[in-house]
Amino acid sequence: MPTLRFALAQQDFAVGAVSANADRVLELAATARGQGAGLLVCPELALCGYPPEDLLLRPGFLDACDAAMARIAKDCQGIEVLLGHPLRTAKPGHTPDECSSKPPLLNAASLLRDDTEKVRYAKQALPNYTVFDEKRYFTPGSEDRVIEIHGVRVGLLICEDIWVDAPAQAACDAGAELLLVINASPYCRGKRQERAEILQRQARTHGVGIAYLNLVGGQDDLLFDGSSLLVDGNGQLAAQAPAFIDALLRAEYDAERRCFAAFDWPTTSPQAEVAVLYDGLVRGIRDYVRKNGFPGVLLGLSGGIDSALTLALAVDALGAKAVTAVMMPSRYTSQLSLDGARDQAKRMAVGYHVLPIEAAFESISATLAPVFASTKPDRTEENVQSRIRGALLMALSNKHGQMLLATGNKSEMAVGYATLYGDMCGGYAPLKDVYKTCVYALARWRNGQSEVIPPTVIERPPTAELRANQIDQDSLPEYAVLDAILERFIEAEQSQAEIVAAGFKVETVRQVTRLVLGNEFKRRQAAPGPRVSRRAFGRERRYPISSGWRGG
Repeated sequence: MPTLRFALAQQDFAVGAVSANADRVLELAATARGQGAGLLVCPELALCGYPPEDLLLRPGFLDACDAAMARIAKDCQGIEVLLGHPLRTAKPGHTPDECSSKPPLLNAASLLRDDTEKVRYAKQALPNYTVFDEKRYFTPGSEDRVIEIHGVRVGLLICEDIWVDAPAQAACDAGAELLLVINASPYCRGKRQERAEILQRQARTHGVGIAYLNLVGGQDDLLFDGSSLLVDGNGQLAAQAPAFIDALLRAEYDAERRCFAAFDWPTTSPQAEVAVLYDGLVRGIRDYVRKNGFPGVLLGLSGGIDSALTLALAVDALGAKAVTAVMMPSRYTSQLSLDGARDQAKRMAVGYHVLPIEAAFESISATLAPVFASTKPDRTEENVQSRIRGALLMALSNKHGQMLLATGNKSEMAVGYATLYGDMCGGYAPLKDVYKTCVYALARWRNGQSEVIPPTVIERPPTAELRANQIDQDSLPEYAVLDAILERFIEAEQSQAEIVAAGFKVETVRQVTRLVLGNEFKRRQAAPGPRVSRRAFGRERRYPISSGWRGG
C-alpha cells in the first residue's frame, strides 16, 4: 500500500533573513532525512518570511530569494523539499504595466530535490482582509497541482486555498489522495478551533487526509501559533502540534486507509484559551527582542496590574537577567504600590531601581509656574508626572541599550486613557491588544502556575496615582462594562443603537464611542504590540485621524 513519510517544519522563518532561512531549510532537510522522511514540508513563504510586505518590491530582495532557491535545490540531497517562496513570473528588470503597480509575483510553493525543481504551485485565493494585503503584491495562481510523491497523489494548497472550496475540490477531482497545505496563518483568540473545524469539514467532504503546516513565531504585530494539524479522511483529528513551539513534526500517511500516524510529536494536554494567549504574548516579546537585536528590556513597575503582568511576561520570555524594573514614585504613590512593586521584583529576581520623580516634578512645576499662574491644576499636571517617568525610562534605555516595554492595555488605548510621550513610551507594547478584564484573567492564570504577582496587586482597585485618591473609575465606566462595549464597537463594529439594545446605558455607550473615535491620534503614535484579537488597532483597523464623525 502507498505510504508517505514526511516531516512538517513548524518553525520560525524570519522576515528578510533569506540566507539564514535557506540554511535552516537545509539543516531541517538533513535532520528529516536522517529520521527516515522522504519529504520535508516548509511553511508559506518560508524562504523570505511572512509577511515580507514591501521587501517584495525590491529587485535585490527577489534576486536573493532566487539565488537561495537554487542553492537549496542543489544541496537538498536524498529528500524532497516543499518550500514556500515568492516567484517572479517575468525576467528581472521587467516593468509592470503603466496602469498597474502590481509586481509580477506569485505566492508559490516549489518541490525541490537533487538540483531539480520538480513542480511549482501558485496560491489561488489571495486574502485581502484584516491583516492580509496579498493582492498588493501577488497575482493569483490559476492552475491546480496534484503530484505523485513516493506513490501518493498529493494536492498542493497554500493557506487561504483551504478556506474556500474550489481549490480543494479541484485537487480532489484530479485524483488527490492527500491535501498538503502550507500556511502562514496568524493567531487570534478562537482561531485554532476555527481552523480545525474548517479542515475537518474539508476532509469529510472530500474523503482525503489533510496535513496542515503552520508558521510559528512573532513578526512585529503578528503572532503565528503553529498548531499544525493532521486530519484523517473521515474528518477525525489525528494530531495537533502545540501552539508557539518550534518543532519538526514527523508523520506517515496511509493513502489506502486515508489516515495518519504521528511520530514523537510534542505532547500537550488541551489548553484553555487564556493559557495559549499567555504563551503567545511571551513568544511575541521574545521574538521581537531577539529579531531586533536588543540585549534585554526594561519597564516601569508601578505596583499596578498592567505593569505586573508585563513584568511576568517579560521574565518568562527572556529570563530574569535580561529584565530591569523601575519604580518611580511621586507624592501620590501609595505604600501599597511601593510594597507591591518591590515584592514582585524580589519574587522574579529582576534588576530593580527606585527613582523618585518628586524633585523633577517640583522643578518643572516651578518652571511652568509663571505661565500657569492664572490656571488651576488639572490633567496637565498629571501628564507631566507621566512624561517625567517616560523620560527617565528612555534615558535608561539609551544608556544601557535595553528596549523599553510599554505596559498599557487595549481598554486604555481604545479610550485614550494614556499619556503621549509618557506611559505610552516604549518600543513594544505586549498588552496593546489585551482588554483590562483579560489582563486580570492572565494575571490570575499566571499566578496559578507560580505566584509571581503579589495578590494585593491583583485585588486592589486600578489607579494611575497621578492625583490624590484617584481610581480609574473616576474617568471611565467599570472595566467589565467598558470592555463589553469596546468589544461590540471595535471587534463587532456594532452601532451605538445596537449596543444600547443589548442592554447598555445610552450615556455610557455615547461616552465610550466618542472616546474611541476621538483618540485615533494617540493610537497612531503607539508602539507596536502583538495582535491577539480579531480586530486589533493597527494595520487592520484604518480609521482617519482627522475626522468629524462621532456618530454610531
